[in-house]
Order: sequence, then C-alpha cells, then structure tokens
Amino acid sequence: MKTPRFLGSLAASLVLAGSLHPLAQVQGANWPSWRGPSGDGVTEETGLPTTWSATSANVKWKVPLPDRGNSTPVVWGDKVFLTQAAAGGRRELLCLDRKTGKVLWQQGVSYTEPETTHATNPYCSASPATDGERVVVSFGSAGLYAYDFAGKELWHRTDLGKQHHIWGNAASPVLAGDRVFLNFGPGENTALLCVDKKTGKTLWEHKEPGGASGEEGNKTWLGSWSDPLLRKVGSRYELIMTYPGRACAFDPITGKELWTCAGLNPLVYNSPLYSEADGIVVGMGGFGGMALAVKAGGSGDVTATHRLWHLPKVSQRIGSGVLYEGRHYILSDGGIAECRDLKTGEMVWSERLKGPGPSGQNWSSLVRSGDLLYAVNQGGDCFIFKAALKFELVSTNSLGERVIAPSPCQTGSCLFAGTGTFGV
Repeated sequence: MKTPRFLGSLAASLVLAGSLHPLAQVQGANWPSWRGPSGDGVTEETGLPTTWSATSANVKWKVPLPDRGNSTPVVWGDKVFLTQAAAGGRRELLCLDRKTGKVLWQQGVSYTEPETTHATNPYCSASPATDGERVVVSFGSAGLYAYDFAGKELWHRTDLGKQHHIWGNAASPVLAGDRVFLNFGPGENTALLCVDKKTGKTLWEHKEPGGASGEEGNKTWLGSWSDPLLRKVGSRYELIMTYPGRACAFDPITGKELWTCAGLNPLVYNSPLYSEADGIVVGMGGFGGMALAVKAGGSGDVTATHRLWHLPKVSQRIGSGVLYEGRHYILSDGGIAECRDLKTGEMVWSERLKGPGPSGQNWSSLVRSGDLLYAVNQGGDCFIFKAALKFELVSTNSLGERVIAPSPCQTGSCLFAGTGTFGV
C-alpha cells in the first residue's frame, strides 16, 4: 500500500474546540505541514474538542472539493491550504478562508502524461507546506512549485523527473529555515532533495533506489514515502529518513550521510520519529513490514552498535505514529491501535478501534494533544484515546463520510479533521 495522508471523500472538517530548532520557522497556533509544527504529529494546543458530528451545531462550514484526495490541509493564520486533483489532468493548490471555508484562490498545473498510481491514491496526495510567506507543494511528476499567499507562482522545478510506482507517490515538502527538503520518488529518479526555498535552486541531492527492480515481468517494487525529520542531536542537526532496508540520517546543510542502520523492508510508508529525551529514532516498514529503534548521533554503519531492537514482522501500517513518555503509538491497517515500549519494542497493549462506520480500516496518522491521541478510520469514525499505559477510549465521533487517511490538523483552538471539507 501507499502512504496516503488525508481526505477520502469530497469534503475537510474544521471543528471548534475550546520550539523545535532554529532552522524551523513556525508558530504554535499554525499547522504548517502534514505532521504539524514539529513534524511529528504533536501539537502544543490543548483543550481541543473531544465530541462532534457532521451535523452538530459546532460545524460552521462545509465545502465540496473537486475530487477525492489523500492530502492533509495545512493552516497559517486565516488561510487553509490543500492539494487536489481535478478534471483535465489538473493538479491544484487551493486556498480557503479559515472562518468561512470560501475558496479564495486556486492555482496549479495541467499534467496529462501517464503517471502510475493506485485507485486508492489519487494524484496530489502530497500535502503542502508553508512558512507564512510562501506555500510549497509537490505535484509528483508535474514538479515542485512555490506560491505566495496571494496565489502568485514564485518558482517551479519541472526537471526532477517522473515518479513511478504501483502505489503512486505522496511524500510532502518539509520547510526549515531557508531550505525545502523533499523525498522525491519513488521512481527512476529517487532522491532526497534540498532546495533554496526562495529560488528553488538545488543545494544538494542524495540518490536512492526506488520504483521497480528486477527483470521485466518479475519486478520487485520498493520505495519510501517517508518525510524527512529534522532534529537537533547533541551538538549537530540530523535530517532523519527511513528508506527500503534502513533508517539513516544526513547533514541538512551538506547532504552528507551521517549514519545508517539496517532493518527495514522494501516498502516504507510512514515517517520516522525521534525522541529527544531518549535520543532514539523509530522506523517502521509497511507491507510485510519490519520495525527498528536506533540511537541517533552515530557515524557510519551503526547497525551493530546503536540498534536497540528489531522486529522482523509487524502489522501492515500506512500512517505514522507518535511518541510520548517512553512509548510508541501507531495504528495498523486493520484498525488496531498499538502501544510499544520505546526502548525495548515490546507491545504494551493493542486494541481494535470500533465505530459505527462501514469500514474499520485505518490509514490515518496519529495526532497527539497532551495525553490525547486522535485517529480517523476509512468509515469516517474519529477516535480519541489516551496515550497511557492502559488503553482508554475517550470518545468516538462519526463524520458520516468515507475518509481515506487524514492526519487531523489541530491549531488555534480548532480541530481540522475531515471527510471532505467542513468546518466548525
């Protein structure tokens, strides 16, 4: 499976609710990228809603979208940005008014050349990223684009090559300081790319294998849909990635590989996590997946010296997890929430999330607010449960529409969690 990110139906929900590193320029009240201000699904906002429905009084607006979509909306100030595929091969960035849901502008490109994907993964699955001045978006094979807040194109890169994989593509840009990082691929040109955010000029590029390998008719598909995670580790910065076969880290300034740790399978759908308190990186594969934890800060091949645990077989998972108080939380494809001990990898608990929706399958990435975890399944049920040693379900809220894989977006006393596009 691929690593989808957001909405599965024709709409996104906004429900009213009651410092990372110097390279990052974000504000806590905004949700500037797929996994939020810190890139790991955590918001410092608390007092968010725990109960709502698609028809309740706290729903303020609902706006139809052109088509299905798997991307997460991002929020800065009074604007909401999201990507959408549209008729005629259009790939678009939409800007909506946060208070009303009104579409303020939409910009994009037409791309009619063939691009391999899967029926469950529409084009434009990559989420936008913003720094409050510009919005950067990956349109897959159609290129990498930057716009200002009025919708004017600032620059574009259409020379990166085609993305090609049986599951399509979905990796989102990551903005930090004066740089844009992008896991471009999978495909013949699979690369970790660093470009200047003001000009789009390449600052460095690291190549990786991706797409199909093997003889024609006997192909083995491999690829990573991870987003890079920038973290301060000791006295240096590390740009952490998970790829087929390994977790690794790069110098974000030069692109030099700092360390690598073996132990992942050929398909990696979710993004890595890092515990600052423990100095531990967690990486998990997808189909037929493996999982590992490794101490960051090493040099060269650290498999024998820094790998803390390795699981040769874990449940299929599409979405990304979160870390909290020495534990790792994630959802399986089948709708099971799992909690593992961060240092040992041992399962603390696993519980199936059941709601009234027609499907319990779950591709969503967890979002944490305080000790509460938010997840949405494909049946449109949003679950809120405790990040704790024992499983405790707080509430189940049904949106009544199919949701492929949102990462609920929490910002400024609001919760964006959706089935298409509606707001409270």
